[in-house]
Amino acid sequence: MVQLSERPGTKKIANLRDKFVYELGGIYDAEHRFLEAQQLMWQCSQHNQLKSLLETHIRETEQQIRNIEQAFSNLGQQPQRVTCDAAAGLISDAQKLTLLTADSPKILELGVAGAQAKVEQLEIACYRGLIKVAQEIGQNEVVKLLQQNLQQEEQTAQKIEQHMPQLLQEAKSAQSSSGNKSR
Repeated sequence: MVQLSERPGTKKIANLRDKFVYELGGIYDAEHRFLEAQQLMWQCSQHNQLKSLLETHIRETEQQIRNIEQAFSNLGQQPQRVTCDAAAGLISDAQKLTLLTADSPKILELGVAGAQAKVEQLEIACYRGLIKVAQEIGQNEVVKLLQQNLQQEEQTAQKIEQHMPQLLQEAKSAQSSSGNKSR
């Protein structure tokens, strides 16, 4: 069970606006964590298409962070990160997989793409929820900023899904050829 004392600076949530600001802080933290992780995945990747996709999404993530900062400003708040344990967990899982596949480049590429796909799904769910609440509390400018982020996340998720069959086939082919060499 999580204790509030584990979250310094966290105050009780008394209304919908407080809930929104808290969750906005969570996606703000997640985007910062994911930006750093994407930069590392980009360095690990040798696959040109995947590397290009990551490079584009790194720039988009930087813009998404600015959009969130603008959303905080529109609410009269200073941007504040609220630890996103889900983001930390996804990154930890991806780091473990990267270490375990370091000797198998094609499997590593598939793992990087799979990790990025998981990240995109988390972000899509977060943005959809935030947009609904922002609409309810009448924050139309904030809705627009968050919709921009959501649209980019959905596009990135779609691009990754389109690349997965190719990456899977390449990983399978590499496995077959390395299996034949060891016989």
